[in-house]
Amino acid sequence: MAADYDGTDEFRGASFTGADFTGANFRDCDLRQVKITDSWLVDVRMSGLVENFVVNDVDVTAFVEAELDRRHPERAQVREMQTADDYRTMWDTIERLWSDTVARARRLPEDARQERVDDEWSFVETLRHLVFATDAWASRTVLDEPMPYHRLGYPYSGYPASDAAAIGIELAARPSFDEVIDVRADRMAVMRRIIDGLTDDELERLCALSPAPGYPDESRTVGRCLRVVMKEECEHRRYAVRDLAVLEART
Repeated sequence: MAADYDGTDEFRGASFTGADFTGANFRDCDLRQVKITDSWLVDVRMSGLVENFVVNDVDVTAFVEAELDRRHPERAQVREMQTADDYRTMWDTIERLWSDTVARARRLPEDARQERVDDEWSFVETLRHLVFATDAWASRTVLDEPMPYHRLGYPYSGYPASDAAAIGIELAARPSFDEVIDVRADRMAVMRRIIDGLTDDELERLCALSPAPGYPDESRTVGRCLRVVMKEECEHRRYAVRDLAVLEART
């Protein structure tokens, strides 16, 4: 039985020589300043924040980012937002992209929409996470609502279960696709109302509340908070489309 290391720092600064990591799984790990030398990296998959990523003395960071932008131009569109009109145009793009993606998911059976591909979030779980992202980064920060969290929201993987329970989130819930779609439609409407009324001056307004318990207390502008929501929308749609292709091939 393989060992399971959860929440440990015992490998910080460790050295591995001749170790066998075949089939190892690293999730939500801090791999900054890791050095891999004279090792076999075959059939390896990696996702996450990539900066200064050097492979065989070649920094591939820019190539990876450029290729992702080519495949998903909405990523660059988010980065380039400056004015309230830019935010409105971006949200139009997000609504259109997600409309097409949800239509693809509707053509799948319910069990496929609930299935985790390669142990990543299912389509339903992805939508639940975007509900939480909207509640935290739009309703709470921008609209200043103390407790906007829907029970079917789904925080990021490392969010403490006790904090989730404290704000009424039911991590163990197993809602249907249609249940989550209804909540998701409501949250997208919240974003639409915010975006429609947005001004350039409002983008610079400081928000009083942090997104949720456990998040650091720091200054956040309305523009920054809305940008977080939109980046979440783009990146998680990218993951969803990747996994939908696998599910569609099976069915």
